[in-house]
Amino acid sequence: MNPLAEYEGRLAQRRAVSERERKRFRLIGNARLATGIAGAGMAFFVFGETVIPAWALVIPVLLFWVLVVLHARVVERLEGANRAVVFYERGVERLENKWMGKGEQGERFRNPGHVYEEDLDIFGKGSLFELLCTVRTRSGEDKLAKWLLAPASSAEATERQQAIQELRERVDLREDLAVLGDALRSNTDPDAVAAWAEAPPVTFFRGANILEALLAAAVVVTFGLYMARFATRTPFLTALLVELTCAFLLGSKTLHVTGAVNSPARDLGLLAKLLARLESESFDAPLLMRLRNGLAESGLVASAQIGRLRRLVSLLDWQRNILFAPIAMAILWSAQIAMAIERWRAVSGNHVRGWIGGVGEFEALFALAGYAFEHPLDTFPELIDVEGGWFEAIGLGHPLMPEEQFVRNDVRLGRDVRLLIISGSNMSGKSTLLRSVGLNVVLAWAGAPVRANRLSLSPLVVGASIRVVDSLQDGRSRFYAEITRLREIVNLLGGGRTVLFLMDELLSGTNSHDRKIGAAAIVRKLIDRGAIGMITTHDLALAHIAEDLPGRAVNVHLADTLEDGRLHFDFKLREGVVERSNALDLMRSVGLEV
Repeated sequence: MNPLAEYEGRLAQRRAVSERERKRFRLIGNARLATGIAGAGMAFFVFGETVIPAWALVIPVLLFWVLVVLHARVVERLEGANRAVVFYERGVERLENKWMGKGEQGERFRNPGHVYEEDLDIFGKGSLFELLCTVRTRSGEDKLAKWLLAPASSAEATERQQAIQELRERVDLREDLAVLGDALRSNTDPDAVAAWAEAPPVTFFRGANILEALLAAAVVVTFGLYMARFATRTPFLTALLVELTCAFLLGSKTLHVTGAVNSPARDLGLLAKLLARLESESFDAPLLMRLRNGLAESGLVASAQIGRLRRLVSLLDWQRNILFAPIAMAILWSAQIAMAIERWRAVSGNHVRGWIGGVGEFEALFALAGYAFEHPLDTFPELIDVEGGWFEAIGLGHPLMPEEQFVRNDVRLGRDVRLLIISGSNMSGKSTLLRSVGLNVVLAWAGAPVRANRLSLSPLVVGASIRVVDSLQDGRSRFYAEITRLREIVNLLGGGRTVLFLMDELLSGTNSHDRKIGAAAIVRKLIDRGAIGMITTHDLALAHIAEDLPGRAVNVHLADTLEDGRLHFDFKLREGVVERSNALDLMRSVGLEV
């Protein structure tokens, strides 16, 4: 299946539906207006000079009511079609490489102190997160970000691969989840909602719900008897006084419950719709089945329970109606709803966090499945358990670059070869190669497909020093920032996973003599402690590190050629040390006389 053709075909269909529903929207709107005018005209004749019988007014009233119902349905279909149009437009933009800066960039997850987040463009404009993130809830964003920031175990990554492979072609389901609800995205804070659900219960005195029901019934009955003239008003006033006294005693607890429930209940609205859609689906992958079953654990169906909470909040809102407000006050409406909400929390409160987390994990899997569908040439990596670390890629590319722009390379690290020293001139693609390796490792251990013809790797944890900058606020030079990052990478050693270090222009902030000694010492320490990695340099003095690590370090390079006064790069990795530098050529190419 061609992803772009599939998306463009579906986009055209959804646009056609949107246009058709828009025409119906206008047509029914005009019909409602005409019916209203006709009804008003008929009423003039009915209540003025009796030319038309009164019963005839039933016709425009019924017609108007039918048109209102039809209009609401058309609005719902129109909004759904418009959201589907947006869903496929964004898909086409990703496939045409026009997505940068238009999606969720994960700025709230940025952490300059992370060992690879800033270096590998995990978050921010044009980042991996922006490319992948098609989720609609904060819980989904949280889960996706977590997977990109910390590698999964082999079992977890394998389960995610199976789930993503099953979801890969289910475009209809991904569309359904994208168009549900009233808003394109939800800003629900999952921790705040879960904290409300798990908070200590608000306790009313024993039998309060029964007493309130009896008092409400007493008020209604005595009022009815008084209006029917079967009793005096004394019984009614007595029942009302007792009920208002009870309302006063329960007032603070009632306000506490009703004041706290509004935001969580409304925030759970989109979640309930997502849950209902997922509960109706069947899956075969073990992870998907487990997540699906978790939405109905302990006999509680998540969507039904959240739907019940939303109905209670809707009932609570009735008391804001000016006509119903006096009745609500008389029958202790808010107190009765408050106690029903507390009963709901007692039954469902401890499950809310799990429901939110389950939806978030589903959404993260669907995001990776969408990426897998949109990049059919990407392959799922082989996750192997090799002592000492292993990384072997055939046809490795950069995941954030379109297919026609990047050059594939073969990279192998492991067993005897622990270090690749990549020399090359400026703009030859050294940093891009490091990021290609790092990003594909991140994708692999998130459970996603990778940008390679074939990739096999062992459990690895990435430590990167590629984009290290100084900080005026922290009073740190670039060199100090770099050695701080190097210390953090060294601290990863002994953590249970092989460290894959990626270092660009190692220790470039100091003189050549100290740089060579320091770089050699750091690299040797990492390799002696079991790490594997790659370093880049255009300082050929660092290429001699391979001589100090015979058999364990290999020199490779990225070259360029000068043709007709212009530099050309092929970005292909070759054996050996680079033979020329292009710094002077670059300066001359921009008009500097050197």
